[in-house]
Amino acid sequence: MGALDGKRVAILATDGVEEVELTQPRKAVEDAGATTEIVSVSEGAIQSMNSDITPSATYPVDKLASQVSASDYDAVIMPGGTVNADRLRMDQDVLTFVKDVFAAGKPVGVICHGPWTLVEADLVKGRTLTSFPSLRTDIRNAGGTVVDEEVVTDQGLVSSRNPGDLEAFCAKIVEEFAEGEHSVHPEGATA
Repeated sequence: MGALDGKRVAILATDGVEEVELTQPRKAVEDAGATTEIVSVSEGAIQSMNSDITPSATYPVDKLASQVSASDYDAVIMPGGTVNADRLRMDQDVLTFVKDVFAAGKPVGVICHGPWTLVEADLVKGRTLTSFPSLRTDIRNAGGTVVDEEVVTDQGLVSSRNPGDLEAFCAKIVEEFAEGEHSVHPEGATA
């Protein structure tokens, strides 16, 4: 029996997603027994990238953000990639989904540029997290506390800085996702 048997995990991603930040966390939660679905902003397939600039593989989209709700999933993974994160944070259906996930106390794993969507959704106030260095001012300006560590856990919110942190990130999301829902933070984020 895996730690995540019976759990459903949404992977929120679109074109420009950093491939390794999609594939390694996906493998980690699936190896622990979870079922994953790629949730995106358009139908078809998403184009992943290596180091933000080199196209790599494509991955089929399972559902659109406009078609899903927080109750469909037990947890969410938000990989990085500069273009991916920038596109996601500009989509109203993505923002609604993420806000609903946090309001329901579902655990979320976010890495690299992924926190941009949380900033846009006003979900980092009062939270401690890490990210790729270029997002840290945005997180602070949105009321979050930024630390420079390979993995940070703030009651259900797991964050990491970059692909070099994936081993620690993957282990921690499996642990947090297995714990399940957390109490809801006064700002709407899990606490």
